Parts: sequence; structure tokens; C-alpha cells
Amino acid sequence: MNDPAHSTSMLVTLRRIGALAAPYFRSEDRWKARGLLLVIIALNLGTVYMAVLNNQWFGRFYNALENRDQAVFWRELGFFCWIAFGAITIGILKFYLTQLLQIRWRAWMTRSYLTRWIADRTFYRLELARYAGDNNHSPDNPDQRIQEDLQMFTDYTVTLSMGLLNAVVTLVSFIGILWGLSGVVDFQLGGSTYQVAGSMVWLALAYCVVGTVITHYIGRPLIGTNFRQQRFEADFRHHLVRVREYSEAIALDRGERVEHAQLEQRFGAVLRNYLTLIKQQKNLVSFTLSFGQAAAVFPFIIAAPRFFGGAFPLGQLMQIVTAFDKVQTQLSWFIDNYDRVAIWRATADRLTSFDDAMRAHATPDGALVHDSASSLHTQDLDIALPNGTPLLAKTALSVNPGDHVLLQGPSGSGKSTLFRSFAGIWPFAHGKVSIPENAMFIPQRPYVPDGKLRDALAYPQPAGDYTDAQLKQALEDALLPRLADRLDDADAWSQKLSGGEQQRLAIARVLLKKPAWLFADEATSALDAQAEETLYKRLAEGVRAAGGAMVSIAHRASAAAFHDKRWTLVPQPEGAGARYRLEAA
Repeated sequence: MNDPAHSTSMLVTLRRIGALAAPYFRSEDRWKARGLLLVIIALNLGTVYMAVLNNQWFGRFYNALENRDQAVFWRELGFFCWIAFGAITIGILKFYLTQLLQIRWRAWMTRSYLTRWIADRTFYRLELARYAGDNNHSPDNPDQRIQEDLQMFTDYTVTLSMGLLNAVVTLVSFIGILWGLSGVVDFQLGGSTYQVAGSMVWLALAYCVVGTVITHYIGRPLIGTNFRQQRFEADFRHHLVRVREYSEAIALDRGERVEHAQLEQRFGAVLRNYLTLIKQQKNLVSFTLSFGQAAAVFPFIIAAPRFFGGAFPLGQLMQIVTAFDKVQTQLSWFIDNYDRVAIWRATADRLTSFDDAMRAHATPDGALVHDSASSLHTQDLDIALPNGTPLLAKTALSVNPGDHVLLQGPSGSGKSTLFRSFAGIWPFAHGKVSIPENAMFIPQRPYVPDGKLRDALAYPQPAGDYTDAQLKQALEDALLPRLADRLDDADAWSQKLSGGEQQRLAIARVLLKKPAWLFADEATSALDAQAEETLYKRLAEGVRAAGGAMVSIAHRASAAAFHDKRWTLVPQPEGAGARYRLEAA
């Protein structure tokens, strides 16, 4: 996916964030969400009120110290205890309710994204887009975007927006206090005397404007760097998972060195980008720390001449310093949170691009008409690769109940892709496919989920739909008798079972569910000849008993004995309009 971070203005980012955030507050959970948000806003306002009371307390307390008034001193200490108690109570409630809103929001968004990603095989079409090199509609690492980016988005949206609200309200509250405490200052310029009201407010504003401009100039590269860091981290994690998933194949191929090099390459990208990120953050931190340290003494330096001249007592000086700190801190909110805003923007960009990609691939383009019938028929079926290369053109096929068809052809000729078109999942097919509803497909590489064996056997139906006797019988019929007593064992079956055992487990699913129509893609390629013969006979008997048919893809010549018809994909000369044509015999 292209890196949009550098080309995205803050206004566009805010619109994207609004588009990402709004659905939750209009969802079925909207009243709880809005209620929590309003309470959190009220608690933030309460925090500001406590800060105003604390500022007023500073003036009275330090005046009591200066006047050596013991009675007022102890009274104000007691009042401070009430202020502290209120601030602590508000702080605890604000923390808890903020975390509650974040987790509820994350839960809703996660379920929403999972539903859209899984629905109508969107996840499959996104991967096909990546295979085709469609970088504009193929987001990298959707798992990371759903798991990590959604968590970061909800966290940063709540904390940053509430922090900004707190900053604005505090600023409004303390500007008035600082304005009143600043009084009117006289200064001379060009032989004339001028009076400036609220001088400390103007100085705080000027100080922070300069700081904000410099911060934005220094920190702007962080946006793109954070975007890339999330992508590189996800790429590295994804390859680690693949090494674990294909550990046996890698070990048999002695591919450790290659995989180590691949992992080093991906981790190298993580480190290089992270070092760039550290350098950029170092520059930003260097400035913000210097800016903050200077701000601590700046109001003392400005107010000192008037204090030493007797213009106001110590208590008022401390009020001025406290109010200036509050005003300067809130005006510096952008400076203090620039790195978090950069991460927030990068996260919003990643989620938006993922959202756009899912929307673009949410439904097929409608070119393939797929409906149910009593037999398999295709009309004007055109099939292409994801890059647009045509495989088959204007293909008409027919399979009737009782037929056993063997599909053969060179590797890469599109045999599996033809099956995908039969199933209605291939988005690069045009024409019409009619297929019976009671059909089942066995892919080249069956999916075996982790967990209990009974769940892996019944997948994708609930295991509770079948009795233990039915499950055990299916395993027995699929030549897996040793697994019959392990239905409740939970394991990583894709790692525990050999390739042949996984194929037999996929066949056991067919024998369990008894479909009338079966499409088997190299379903017995990892089996010995005797096991293949036994299982093909059982599959053929099953579909015959159900009044259906079977279509198989196989390279072995022995598979022909189990079929009475043959389709062959024959290469076409260049310029023929498609790479292959289908001959039926």
C-alpha cells in the first residue's frame, strides 16, 4: 500500500478520523457510548474546575506565608485537602470510564471490521489483489490493522480528543485569570509610552506560537516514519508466523539459511526505520524539553521586576506563575503531543486505506452470474488471472447427475481456477455458472483449524450437529482409525497431521456430510495407490447414492479409472484470445 502520510493534510486526516469514529456513536451501542462520552467530558471539566480552585488557593496560601498568618495557613491547608480529594476522585473516575469507553469502542470496531473482512469472502479478494500487484486496493497485513491499529485508534482518539478538550477549557479558564493578574504594563517605544493590558497572556501566546511552528517543522517527518514502522513491524511478525506454520517443509528443504536471511531482511527494515524514527524523535524531544525548561522560569523573569518593585505580593506572584504555566501548557498541547498525534494520523491513514480496500472488494463485480440448478452448466464462461491474462474464453460445460468427470491439463493451466469459478468465488470470471446447492469442494490444501479434532472434522459446521458415532465412522471410512478416539483432543492439527492425513481428514468431512455433488482438487495426491483407490470408491459411492456427480482434478493416470468422462485443458496458440481451451471426451 502506498504511504499516504506525507501527502495527507491535517484537515483530511480529521475528516478520515471522523468517518472512522462516527459509526460507533450511531450504532446500536450509541446511547451507552454517548453517555460515557458526556460523563468523561463532565469529568474533564471538573478537572479544570479543580485546577482553578487550586490556583486561587495558591494566592491565599502564599500570602498567609508572607504575612506569617498561622490561622489562615492551617485553614488553607484544610481547604487544600478537600481540593486534593476532589481532584483524586475525579481523576480515578475519569481514568476508569475512559478505559471503559475505549474497550467498548474497540470491541465494536473490531467486530465490525471482522464482519466486513470475512463477509462475502472479502478477505479472499483482498489477497487476490495483492497477488495481482494491485497496491492501491491490497492493504498489507490486515491482521495487524484489525488487532493493533484499531486498539491504537480508539486509545489515541479518546485520550487525544479529551486532552485537547481539557486544554481548551483550561486555557479559556486561566486566560481570564492571567489577564486579570497581569494588570497594565507601560513600555516606551520611539519616545512614546504605551500601555498593554494582559501582557502575560500575550507573552504566553507568542512564546507558544513560536514553539508550535518549530515543533511542526521538526516533527512532521514522524508521520510517514510511524506509518512505515507499523508496516515493517507487521511484515516481520507475519514472516515469523509463516516460518512457524511451514516449519516442517522448511526443515525438509533445509531452508533455514534462506528463511534466516528473509527474517534478517525484514528485521533490518524494522531497525533501519526505527533508527530513523529515534533520530526524528530525538530532535523533537530536544526541542520540547528545552522549551519546557525555559517555560518554567520564563514567567518569573517577566514578573520579577514588578514584584521587586512592590507592585504585588508573593501570593499574587505565585498565582501569576501558576496561571502562566497553565496557559502556556495548554497552548503547548500540540507541542507536547506531536509524536502521539503523528502515530494517530498514521494509524488513521492505515485504517482508512484498509476500509477503502474492503469497500472496493466488498462484493464481486457481478460479471459472473451464479445460481442453483439440478446439474452443473456454464454458459459463455470467461476466466482470467488476477493480472488480466485470459485463461479460458466462451466456455460451455455440462455435468449431469451420475457423471464422474476427470479434469486434466498442464500445471498452471487454470484447473483450480475453473473450480473456483464453479464455486462462485473467483472475481475474474465472466459468464454464467449454474451449480447444485448440495455441492462440496475439496481444495488442494485443506484447511485444518487448531482446537478439538471434532471441530476440525465437522468444519465449518458445528461439531454438535453430528453424533460421536457419526464422527468416528467418518474417520474410520477415511482410513484414520487411530484418530477415532481423539475427538476431544485439542491440538495444532495442521502441524500434527501429515499431508496425507490432512487429505484424508478432508475426505472424512465429505463422508460425514454426504454431499450429492463433489469437486475434488488433487484430493488424493499425497496418498498411496491403495488408499487412493479405496477412498475414490467410497466418494463415488457417496455421490451416486445421493443422486449427484463428481468432478476431480488429478495428474495421476490411476485417477482415470474412477471417472467415466475427461476434460482436458489444451494450450492455444498465441493470439487465440485465451491461453487454453477445454476439450471434453
